[in-house]
Amino acid sequence: MNSQKTWIICCIFNFLIASLMGLLLRFLYLFPLNSINYNFLLHAHSHVAMLGWVYLIIYVLIVHFFIPKEKRKKPIYNQLFWVSEFSVIGMMIAFPIQGYALFSIIFSTLHILVSYIFCWLVWKDCSKEKSSQKLLLTAVLFMFFSTFGVWCLGPALSIQGKHSAFYQIAIQFFLHFQFNGWFIIAVLALFLKQFKKPFDKKYFNRFLYLLIVSIFLTFAFPVSWYISNAFLKWINCIGVILQMTAFVSFYKMLKPQIYSFKENLNLTVKMAYGLALSSLFLKVTFQLLVLFPNLAEASHQIRNFIIGFIHLTTLGIITGFLFGILIQNKLLSNQSYWLRLGIIFFFLGYLMTEVLLFLQGGFLYFNKGIFSKYYESIFGTSIFIAAGLLLILMSVIKTKKQESIN
Repeated sequence: MNSQKTWIICCIFNFLIASLMGLLLRFLYLFPLNSINYNFLLHAHSHVAMLGWVYLIIYVLIVHFFIPKEKRKKPIYNQLFWVSEFSVIGMMIAFPIQGYALFSIIFSTLHILVSYIFCWLVWKDCSKEKSSQKLLLTAVLFMFFSTFGVWCLGPALSIQGKHSAFYQIAIQFFLHFQFNGWFIIAVLALFLKQFKKPFDKKYFNRFLYLLIVSIFLTFAFPVSWYISNAFLKWINCIGVILQMTAFVSFYKMLKPQIYSFKENLNLTVKMAYGLALSSLFLKVTFQLLVLFPNLAEASHQIRNFIIGFIHLTTLGIITGFLFGILIQNKLLSNQSYWLRLGIIFFFLGYLMTEVLLFLQGGFLYFNKGIFSKYYESIFGTSIFIAAGLLLILMSVIKTKKQESIN
């Protein structure tokens, strides 16, 4: 239990560092500092958020929920966690200093190699019977598959250069299958694990297979940014429709258990799951909207839309589900006033920054320029995210100390 609490503290610490880096990125729009390379810091922010928070907290929860008690005690799980954390700390230091260069690449590569060992362990130790397990193993396969994009970066760089379609598509390959395949399916597997009764197999299988196919087909959308071909737009269109159909089946699968499930949840957990599911609905809706050519063009050309969509996925869907699961299972103590306040601060910061990002994106889309006090507003609202994470971290550390004394 103590090692698990320590793991969670490390994950939230990483998340706090990533949020402070994000806050500094927004500060640089107000007060540029020549000593800080914006792009290097941006790489650090994204890697620490993805690999230090999302990957590692999913790791912790997979070990907790899916690995049988006698197997999770094996030293390898603890060793893998700390090697992964070591690689995150390395990226945390190397990226702001040198960007993509020798040391940051070494630490990134180390993280990928360790994730392969984790994939193998989960596949070996996890039961393959229940719906949530099937979903988890699908997520793990997507994690492995997504890394093919990373291994293509070296050849793409040496053969065609950094600005080539090959290089950019390799990056999008990794990001698309990492977010839509590994991260989102993994948190959905963890969410389904919280339900006590089995699901209707017909709806589950329809959801799973349609979702898998839609993930492959919607990869056509980022590819279409670099290769002009009408066929790609039609492939994406089919993928988006299949994705919507998949989540209709997901809702029908959950519907018989929703009310009994909600009865046992406290207000904080309901808020976290509500935010996650609302964000998921918005994500599917936005992907439907970008089927319109003008919006499709704007979605990858207007930076505010890009950041808003990424944060919708990472902070809204993924982190919403993760916080809900952590609090529901008392891995984060809901009895703590500071934790509840931290969660409220975090979600307020998320909602306010999303409104500002999409509002500013709308202004740019309609050629209205930057609205008054935008940079000051988004910096100010981002403070809520960092402050919320600081309060959550302090609460977890305090709870761990009290448990140690008792």
